[in-house]
Amino acid sequence: MIQSKCSQLRDSIFNNGSNSRLHTWDAYEFTCRLGSLFFTEFLISLLTLSLLLFLLCHVSFAGAGNIQHNEKNIPIKILVLHSYEKNHVCGQPQHDGVISGIEAAGFTMDTDFQIQAVFMDTKQKNNTPKLIKEQATHALAIIEQSAPQILVTLDDNAFQNVALQLVDTPISIVFSGLNGQPEMYHGQTPFLHSRQRPGHNITGVYEKLHIVDALRVHYNLLGGFEKVIIFTDQSPTGRAITKQIELEMTAESLPCTWEMISINSWESYMKEIEAANANEKIKAIYPAVLLLKDQMGKTRTAKEIFKWTVQHSKKTEIPLNYAFSRMGLFGGAAVDFHAMGTQVGAMVARIMNGTSPGDIPVEDAQKYALVFNLKRAAQLKISIPDDILMAADEVIQE
Repeated sequence: MIQSKCSQLRDSIFNNGSNSRLHTWDAYEFTCRLGSLFFTEFLISLLTLSLLLFLLCHVSFAGAGNIQHNEKNIPIKILVLHSYEKNHVCGQPQHDGVISGIEAAGFTMDTDFQIQAVFMDTKQKNNTPKLIKEQATHALAIIEQSAPQILVTLDDNAFQNVALQLVDTPISIVFSGLNGQPEMYHGQTPFLHSRQRPGHNITGVYEKLHIVDALRVHYNLLGGFEKVIIFTDQSPTGRAITKQIELEMTAESLPCTWEMISINSWESYMKEIEAANANEKIKAIYPAVLLLKDQMGKTRTAKEIFKWTVQHSKKTEIPLNYAFSRMGLFGGAAVDFHAMGTQVGAMVARIMNGTSPGDIPVEDAQKYALVFNLKRAAQLKISIPDDILMAADEVIQE
């Protein structure tokens, strides 16, 4: 286009008369007009490129914060990435809660949104760094193929190994049950301006343990006690839980003393339980031990750990997750994983309605549940008052 205009300009100047004395001035005029022409074309090209880049960026990040697919009656794709195996006692309640939270906002499954679940199984089977990395690679491939508009991650392994690789992509990301501090993960891959205003394409619910509330409930129920022992493991999630407990326990005054022990093996855990049994000052334990290996390298998961604990411990157990009481632990106040998932679902619904994840504050898990296992209470010869049982969110009979 420029070459054509140059030819026209040259012809109009040099063929406009026969007076050779004007040629020098005409050449000068030609040069000036030609420079002006090139500059004009350059500005047009630059503005066009800038507009295209703006539209690309706008469309890209609008996909994360201004979803409008339902205008065409196409359900929004939501992929829920579990760190756990299928039907895990921590993962499934969160998954169900996410759906409940979305539906509570007026959306209908299949009509307005579709759910795809992917299970990394990093607690029971794929629990080494190498295997977790392999599962993350597999999950990223599924995400690329299925192209969800929204990704929900459950627990830390899915978030750290998958979500952090998708920062500032068109995918909106909401985490649930994060034990590690969000600021710690931000140090690995920047994704968080502040909890109040994340600013990127990620928000979610931090798993506050409410352990101080749990201790107070237990203290009042048992008529007071001197000491509680807290057990954690040394898995990535276990280390994050240890940090959470330290932060929550040191932030408020407590009715009793406490000691936290980090367990590095199955054999060590059994010895510590026996030691607690022999200590009369200890009336309760907080077994936040979800993954251990024995001397032969065999993995022990929460289900196996708690089954053994109930058979051998003589102390009341305060569960980290209320569903752990279904595995036999005594009970009390514990994290409500379904309610936490519902919080996440409400965030997802806001994104579906057009809000950017970066404008949705990161929240603490708001609710804990009161739950008791009556069979375990009978084994420990503890009578729970009727008014407390009536106030409980769940009472397990068997």
